[in-house]
Amino acid sequence: MITESKKRDVALVVDDSPETLRLLTDALDGAGMTVMVALDGAAAMRIVDQITPDIVLLDAVMPGLDGFETCRRLKRDAGLDHVPIIFMTGLAETEHIVRGLEAGGVDYVTKPIAVEEMLARIRVHLANARLTQSARAALDVSGRYLLAVNSLGKIMWATPQAQKLLSDALAADSDDVVLPEPIPQWLDQARKGKAGSKTAFMAALPGNEQLRLQYMGKLGANEFLLRLAKDSSTETPAEFSSELGLTTREGEVLSWLSKGKTNRDIAQILGLSPRTVDKHLEQIYSKLGVENRTAAAAIAVNAKHRKS
Repeated sequence: MITESKKRDVALVVDDSPETLRLLTDALDGAGMTVMVALDGAAAMRIVDQITPDIVLLDAVMPGLDGFETCRRLKRDAGLDHVPIIFMTGLAETEHIVRGLEAGGVDYVTKPIAVEEMLARIRVHLANARLTQSARAALDVSGRYLLAVNSLGKIMWATPQAQKLLSDALAADSDDVVLPEPIPQWLDQARKGKAGSKTAFMAALPGNEQLRLQYMGKLGANEFLLRLAKDSSTETPAEFSSELGLTTREGEVLSWLSKGKTNRDIAQILGLSPRTVDKHLEQIYSKLGVENRTAAAAIAVNAKHRKS
């Protein structure tokens, strides 16, 4: 029986030192990887135009296009945003390490290179990159409206559904788009864990589209996950509050309940905790004189029909 051979990972090594190139080529080839080499940043850019590597090992200090600028240019390419870049440097000063990470690198090793340590780091970052890609693919299939931005509000990736919503709202392709103020300000507060900043945030974007953004957490050194949804306030019948004696928030919860949403769905849509949704439902059941969600939903549907 013939079995398909395992795909070899492709590593791009960018360094102007022949000794370093020879050392890493031998080590990576011995670890079962396909190795491509470039002597400078410009050559690296030409190579990635032809083939997408699985990982990049990048010298920080090179003549011409240095490693920091090469990394920034690689990360501007949407097809390479998921590829981990490990810096190799003889510069151990904190400012150079920070500079490399800010440019888009995921890690760094200092020269002279310890081969076994480098191989261990490569295995970790390749595994992490595969998990990230698998997670994104799952999100795409599940139809979630999710996107990731950096600290400046620039969109790094988005699921197809979120991309469509953003394109309609911004009247532009979501590639290389920066979300307008005050969203970056709010994001800064959210990622710092300031009080109240992790609740849903309403943002009016150009095109008169109301979008609800919710901070979901940190994905990487400079990558933050947001959830996107259309503002449902215009779809929430005000009659629920006045006719049924509910508060505005209880009316919103009941509206989504009547549309078949679960408690967890409602919590995500309205930017609440599941526990808060449960408490609202307790009040709704009490005010409507019912014992369960099915009966409450029936009353909501009848209220809609009377007003239609």
